Amino acid sequence: MGKARIIVASLTLSAAALVGIAVEEGYTERAIVPTKNDRPTLGYGSTFHADGSPVKLGDKTDPVRALVTMQAHISKEEAKFQQSLAGARLYQHEYDVYMDWVYQYGTGRWSTSSMRRHVLAGEYRKACDALLLYKFSGGYDCSTPGNKRCRGVWDRQLERHKKCVSPPL
Repeated sequence: MGKARIIVASLTLSAAALVGIAVEEGYTERAIVPTKNDRPTLGYGSTFHADGSPVKLGDKTDPVRALVTMQAHISKEEAKFQQSLAGARLYQHEYDVYMDWVYQYGTGRWSTSSMRRHVLAGEYRKACDALLLYKFSGGYDCSTPGNKRCRGVWDRQLERHKKCVSPPL
C-alpha cells in the first residue's frame, strides 16, 4: 500500500524545497530584470522587499537579508496557498512543487489556475500536467526549440512537472 496524501493545512514547505527555490532563483546582490518585460528582482528572486515595497533597479541586498526576505514572502504566500486548498490533500513533494510555483507566479495566479481546480477535484495528474501551461515570459513561448531568451522558465516547468508526477518517497 502506498503513502496517503496529507491534508494541506498540515503541511509546510520542506527545507529541501526552500533551498531548491534559492538555488533555482539564484542570488543577485543588485536588482536585475531577469527576463524581458519582467519585474526587477533582488536577492533570491524577490520582487518585493520584506516591508512590501516593490524592488526597483538600483536596490541592493546581502545574502542574509535576501534569505530573510525570501522566507517572509514564502510564509505570507504559504498561508494564502493553504487557505485556497481547504480540505484538499497532497503529498509533500506535490506541496513543495506548487509552493515553488507560487513563489514564482504568486497566489493570485494560483487561485485562478487549473492546477488548483484539479487538486480540489482530486485530479492530481491533471494538476501536475497543468504546470506545463505556464511556459510564457513577456509574451514569448519559452518552450520554443532553440530559445535563448527564457529557456530557464521552460526548463524549470519541466523539472517541476517531473517532480510532481513522481511517486512519493
